[in-house]
Amino acid sequence: MKIDDIRRDAYSMPLTNPSFPRGPYRFFNREYFIITYRTDPEALAAVVPEPLQVTDPVVKYEFIRMPDSTGFGDYTETGQAIPVRFDGVDGVYIHSMYLDDDAPIAGGRELWGFPKKRATPKIVVESDVLVGTLHYGSVLCASGTMGYKHRQADLDAVMHALTVPNFILKIIPHVDGSPRICELVRYHLEDIVLKEAWSGPAALGLFPHALADVARLPVREVVSALHFKCDLTLGLGEVAFDYLAK
Repeated sequence: MKIDDIRRDAYSMPLTNPSFPRGPYRFFNREYFIITYRTDPEALAAVVPEPLQVTDPVVKYEFIRMPDSTGFGDYTETGQAIPVRFDGVDGVYIHSMYLDDDAPIAGGRELWGFPKKRATPKIVVESDVLVGTLHYGSVLCASGTMGYKHRQADLDAVMHALTVPNFILKIIPHVDGSPRICELVRYHLEDIVLKEAWSGPAALGLFPHALADVARLPVREVVSALHFKCDLTLGLGEVAFDYLAK
């Protein structure tokens, strides 16, 4: 294998048998269950990296069902997103992600720097309740419930929330363990087709776990809940801030 061949094909590891194909990555019938809640300002300050600014002590706890995605297949994900501001523009910082599929774990971490870890999230409808759970092994770490399709949500407001910039802290270590890449990555969701959106009463419980620390941002008050479905493309990112730049 020639040096130019390596340079051409080096988009993922392993080089000769990558875990996922090249993008773009399109998601069909992606289902979101999002509970927005208030938390402690001090807890947010301890996890949101500068130069991002916390605008309000709220967190969006997200359960996301992805039954049909190019390259990544069929999987479920959950985690926490924090509303922030960067250079005067409102956006969202992705704080934690737990999912049940190796390909998007590898792709998400390698390409964008998503903070993905292996676990078992689920979204199900139980009679008249939408239920989201996160288990790490046998331990329940998160439980969200929402009245199923009680009220139609404002589609324009949901679309606006989907189009704001998203931020991730991408870290790739050097061979000695020091940071080789340490960047704030910005990306957008693209070509969004919003199909339906609902709101309703909701509750959220987060439980302490050594390796799935969603309870580090405790629930003080549930603000709102959304349940919606859409098609979208996950856009590739750009470097918004380089922590290692001189």
